[in-house]
Formats: sequence, structure tokens, C-alpha cells
Amino acid sequence: MARALMFQGTASSVGKSTLAAAFCRILRQEGLRVAPFKAQNMSGSAAVLADGRRISVVQAVQAQAAGVAPRVEMNPVLLLPRTEVSSEVVLMGRSLGEMGWRQYTGEPHAAALQAVQEAIASLSAEFEVIVAEGAGSPVEVNLRDRDLANMTTAELLDADVILVADIDRGGVFAAIVGTLALLRPHERARVKGLVINRFRGDPTLFADGVRWLEERTGLPVVGVIPYLPDLGLDEEDSLGLSGPGAAAPTAGAREAALERLADHVRRHARVDLVLEVLNRAG
Repeated sequence: MARALMFQGTASSVGKSTLAAAFCRILRQEGLRVAPFKAQNMSGSAAVLADGRRISVVQAVQAQAAGVAPRVEMNPVLLLPRTEVSSEVVLMGRSLGEMGWRQYTGEPHAAALQAVQEAIASLSAEFEVIVAEGAGSPVEVNLRDRDLANMTTAELLDADVILVADIDRGGVFAAIVGTLALLRPHERARVKGLVINRFRGDPTLFADGVRWLEERTGLPVVGVIPYLPDLGLDEEDSLGLSGPGAAAPTAGAREAALERLADHVRRHARVDLVLEVLNRAG
């Protein structure tokens, strides 16, 4: 089975997708065969593949970062919001129709779980590393029994988890400590490091914060990543880097952005520590 690294977040739009894309490119640069993965993605847009099937645009961009063709196994379940209370459910690239949450979490949810398991098996047979991302927070306690995208995925992949928090929002210490506290013990054991994302100003001024987090949680801070403006990669919602209504970048523009992103993350993250985690998993 492929080794797996998973980025989960303390909330939606903390930078999981961007960091996953960065590590798809970084691990590819390290000579590894890499595939991106997100079990279930709620997104406002879809990429249409050569065979007409659809996945999230973000997983298609991450595939470009990894240097591989996008495929439905990289995003087996795609939810496209159609109203405030319903979404079009796309399973392995094909529509099951529009439905509300209660309807989806019945029989379609079982089919979705099976699709996720089959997609993981397919990718694991072909790639050396799977770089996965979660959705929202892994500790939405009212939803966790039906949450395919976070710890269920981590367990199916046997993935080590990096927890990402956005310091630009404020409350980063409470977000990290609270998330870790709400994880079940076996889930908490999967978390191997922390990333502080979208830092503005002088990162050395956060050295005391890094020390406090490492002492309080027992986890290394893998990186304090400065805010990177105007990156120009596709995002899933209006809190993304490109902003609402932004035109989709060209393939060439995405490639330049991915190179810039990977270089930025390399300079501010402990890539060597991530590689050690992956090597232990292998």
C-alpha cells in the first residue's frame, strides 16, 4: 500500500488544499510517484475529464502539481451545491442527482464509502505516496459518524496527519488545542505535526508561540508559512486565494503558480521532517 500524508484543518479554508498541492509538487521533486486525494469534496466548480466525468477543480490542480493526469479516483465523491439545502451528488465522476443531506446519508452514503475504498485501493496500487486533504474540521461532533473526508479517510489510508491552522483568522492556539482535544485517542495518535498558515509580518516574533504549541501538544510545528498573496490557483470557495468570480488560470499560469508555491513552502516548512514521517510509514 502507498504511504500517505494527510492535511486536516482546524476549520474550512485554512489552506489544506494549497498545502496539499505544494507537497504534491515537493514530493514529486523528491522523485516520488505522487497522487492527490480527497474522498468527499463540496465545491462550487468541477473539472471535466477527457471521458466526460467530473472531479473537483482543486484535485485536478493537485494532479498537475504531482505531474500526473487527473482521474476520478482522486475525488470519488463530489458535492456541488445547488440550493441552500441540497447538492448534486457526483459519484466516481457521474451524477446521482440532486438530494438533501438526510437523503444522501442514507443509501447513497454507503455507495460513497465503497467508492472511496475502491479509489484508495486503485491509487495505492499505482503510486508511492498519496497526499490527501480533509474537509472542514475533523471534529464536527454532530457529523463525525458520517464524515468520509477526515479521519475515516486517514484510517483507510493509514495516513499520518498534519493539522493546519490559519493564524490570519485569529484564535490559532485555541483552534489547535481544541481540535486535538476533541479527537478520539486513536485519531489524535495519527497527528504528527502542526502547520501555522498565512502568517503576516516577522515569523521570528512567533517563536514563543511555536515553543508553547510544541510544549502543550507534544507535536512539532512543521512550518510557519507566510501569507502568499496573488498566488492565482483555483480555490473552492470565496475564501480562496483567487477570490469569488476570478477567472480560471491557464495551465501555464497554474504551473508557474505551483512552482512558486512549492518554493515558498520549502523555504518555510521542515520538509525533512515530513520526509522522515513518510519514511517511518514505509
